[in-house]
Amino acid sequence: MAFDMTDSPKTPSVNKWAIAMTVMVPTFIEVMDISVVNVSLPHIQGSLNAGLDEVTWVLTSYLVANAIIIPITGWLASIFGRKRYLLFSIIVFTGSSLLCGAAPSLEVLILARIFQGLGGGGLQPLSQAILFETFPVAEHGLAMAVFGMGVVMAPILGPVVGGFITDTWSWRWIFYINLPVGLIAIALVMFFIHDPLYIRRKIIQIDTWGIFLLTVGIGCLQIVLDKGEREDWFNSRLILYLSVIAVVALVLFVIVELRTEHPVVNLKVFRDRSFFAGNLTMFTGFGCMFGSFVLLPLYAQKLMNYTALWAGLLLAPGGMVSFIIMPIAGALLKRGVNPRNLLALGLASMSYAIWLMSGFNLKAGFLAIAWPRMVQGLGLGLFFVPLATATFMNIPKEETGNASAIFNLLRNLGGSFGVALSTTILAQRAQLHQTFLVENITPYQPAFQINYQQILLWLQRHHAEVASSTNALALIYREVLRQASMLAFNDTFWILACCTLALVPLTLLFRKTSPQTSIPDGVD
Repeated sequence: MAFDMTDSPKTPSVNKWAIAMTVMVPTFIEVMDISVVNVSLPHIQGSLNAGLDEVTWVLTSYLVANAIIIPITGWLASIFGRKRYLLFSIIVFTGSSLLCGAAPSLEVLILARIFQGLGGGGLQPLSQAILFETFPVAEHGLAMAVFGMGVVMAPILGPVVGGFITDTWSWRWIFYINLPVGLIAIALVMFFIHDPLYIRRKIIQIDTWGIFLLTVGIGCLQIVLDKGEREDWFNSRLILYLSVIAVVALVLFVIVELRTEHPVVNLKVFRDRSFFAGNLTMFTGFGCMFGSFVLLPLYAQKLMNYTALWAGLLLAPGGMVSFIIMPIAGALLKRGVNPRNLLALGLASMSYAIWLMSGFNLKAGFLAIAWPRMVQGLGLGLFFVPLATATFMNIPKEETGNASAIFNLLRNLGGSFGVALSTTILAQRAQLHQTFLVENITPYQPAFQINYQQILLWLQRHHAEVASSTNALALIYREVLRQASMLAFNDTFWILACCTLALVPLTLLFRKTSPQTSIPDGVD
């Protein structure tokens, strides 16, 4: 099968900041859509009369479709043209958002979310590739600052925006809000985005086996990561079977891609040392960071009795710090600061921030919780921008689309692994601490007897209708669970901090300079 993309022989000149705004508008909404639905699940469950396990497929279906389409984005863009594929992705994402909001049943909603994930999956790698080729090499740091502000801020704002819209209007409006943004994005792409000359080529052969193995492998892997903790991991036959299928499919995928003449994903790009180190750092670092993002609202709501909105607001100060720091990091890179140094500082700051979180207790105030998030925001601003810049510094612009797809896939998978690992450690450590705490609570313990009598007396004075030995013991047991959970959160944050700190030596693998000095065509 052959595709011939012939267009005007010269790429029109467009202002780089107009292009940056054009690609970041749909990307921001797409990334935010991953987290904005989380806080609305209880409302969706009640509205569509669905069970808890059923309604979680609203999240899983989107993540699976998203993960499948990301790695083949560069290949699809080379076939259909980057502008055409970008327009198609935005149209599919926007149209399926309308269908999501109007869904009369859970089945229709899940189907619409699959199409929404397929449409939105290509937006992240396409945006990153377009920014890299639009900005001169010396300004790649600024380009990644723009990209990072959208990609990092979106999941932070998602729960806050989702909670506000759901409480004020309805869960359907978290999807309807995408419509005007999608229409604006379509108009902007029509005016400002043009295909570079090198992307207009013929594709002789379709990598059928590569696409099939990638779809099966990534799809099964994403389901395992999303539902593993809920299904008790390998004690579930479903998780076990899907894990085996994922491993076999992905191993075969690597073998096929290294041997085929026209691979759907060119894995040979990993031969570049900086690209390999960058993807490993992104996978692990983003996993630790995203794991802490998930744990912090859980801690605030489960143990500190914060509402969903206030738990989301805990992330806001750190997000604002990142929003400020990222352009500064981009400017420093433009002035010649070694990205390895900024990256090492960012990883150390993130590790320190998560270590501070390991010291949380059941009496912490809002500022005490928000402060480590602000330090983490500083580290994140110094992590994402220099990492992306250093990772792509030796990648030819003809391979930028393929490399960006791989980079974004591993970032998303890193986040999924981080969440799965964090929640698993949290559950296991909570059970362990509960076992040890319960061992010290016996009728023969003087401290237990004193507290038991005090609680029983308090119940008799303030709630005489429920004052009983059983209720007093229930209150004591509830406090034991809270203490065990608090210790589990401390342990999990500490492990994430150590994993983040262990990435600092990886910065030595990045090359110091880039051989590329050319400025892409058609840029002011």
